[in-house]
Amino acid sequence: MVSFDKFSGIIMKCLGGLYTVESPDGIFECRARGVFRNKGISPAVGDNVTVKNGVISAIEVRKNFLIRPPLANLDQIIFIVSTVSPVPNFLILDKFIAIAEYKKIEPVMIITKTDLGDGSSIRDIYSSIGIKVMEIDYSKNDSIQAVRETLRGRISAFTGNSGAGKSTLLNAVDSSLNIPTGEISRKLGRGKHTTRHAELYKLKDGGYIADTPGFSTFETNRYDIIRKDELADCFREFTEFTENCRFRDCSHTCEKGCAVIQAVHNGKIPKKRHESYCVMYDEAKQLKEWELK
Repeated sequence: MVSFDKFSGIIMKCLGGLYTVESPDGIFECRARGVFRNKGISPAVGDNVTVKNGVISAIEVRKNFLIRPPLANLDQIIFIVSTVSPVPNFLILDKFIAIAEYKKIEPVMIITKTDLGDGSSIRDIYSSIGIKVMEIDYSKNDSIQAVRETLRGRISAFTGNSGAGKSTLLNAVDSSLNIPTGEISRKLGRGKHTTRHAELYKLKDGGYIADTPGFSTFETNRYDIIRKDELADCFREFTEFTENCRFRDCSHTCEKGCAVIQAVHNGKIPKKRHESYCVMYDEAKQLKEWELK
């Protein structure tokens, strides 16, 4: 039996100052000690915690943390990208993949609505740089089973533009979840936000999954800020070329003798990815010092 005086567990949901904690002996609702607020720390979904007398008293060291929505200790982020309605926004997608790389969270891509549009261009870009890419066909159980295997035993988050099919896919992976899905807004061309808060769902085949709000309306600096001199490290396909640039402080945007730019010209780095990098680099240059802090 669990000791109600003290036990350890993982936070599954945070709502209204109450934290739902799963332990090996059950699920409990707890509050957090005020000392966390004094230290500028808030317990988050995915945190491994110690609970004493119904109050969260300690938070284990996190291996990673996303600011918004607050999620801790993720093994992977599953990017849901639809071929149509909404069409993929490669810049936003690349920004969020960069955040995942920056946080040392493995990015995985799942392409939906392949019956309505061609996902080959999306697949070719991201599989070529070493990101795992899967395509969903709901008429074929093998494609759903492949997602189940990817999620098994891991803490994952589903994210992507609203309306891309996150909740629909989650329900197909595990029908017991029964996550609400929303209609695509014809007027806006994007989905309505059906997910109101971050919450971990335990999968019957093992592992946890967080369904998160769509990121179409968010700016990446709400998730984290990547300095311009750290950005190239967040584009994994640049790694084998950056050491060969003529200048040590090369920005990889326009310099002569840049090995990254040459790799783009030679087709070794996808042009769209480099275009996203250049936009992100320019945005990073505009950041003020107070924003970086």
